[in-house]
Amino acid sequence: MQELMPLMTDLRAAALPTRSDFRVWQVIPTRWQDNDHYGHVNNAIYYSYFDTAISGFMIEAIGADVRKLEAIGIVAETGCRYLKELSYPDLLNVGIALEKIGKSSVVYRLGIFREGEAAPAALGRFVHVYVDPDTHAVTQVPARIRAALARL
Repeated sequence: MQELMPLMTDLRAAALPTRSDFRVWQVIPTRWQDNDHYGHVNNAIYYSYFDTAISGFMIEAIGADVRKLEAIGIVAETGCRYLKELSYPDLLNVGIALEKIGKSSVVYRLGIFREGEAAPAALGRFVHVYVDPDTHAVTQVPARIRAALARL
């Protein structure tokens, strides 16, 4: 436990992103079923919020069903840093930012903010790797996706 203390201190001391660090937003309401026995949103549900926000943004930005493109984004990695409890019936503002775009992958940064609050309740990282929808072989990020990501 003593070995973890410096790491925990470093994480608390790190500057947290603010709303101004995100250019694109998706609004997601919590649901009754999101709460666990302890009365707050279960930790696993945050990943659903990340996926819903990114998928919603992409569908709006390209004006098409992302499942029908020449390449599809498969989730290769996710991570979440929990900062505050959320609960039903909170309304969430999920900010999306681009951390990195590669030849075949996209790394997103996300911030979950309770409606009306300046500080984030959670921070996330989400990685899509693009693959051929039939063979699942890794391929390039489609031009339509790259164009949509310019908004981030």
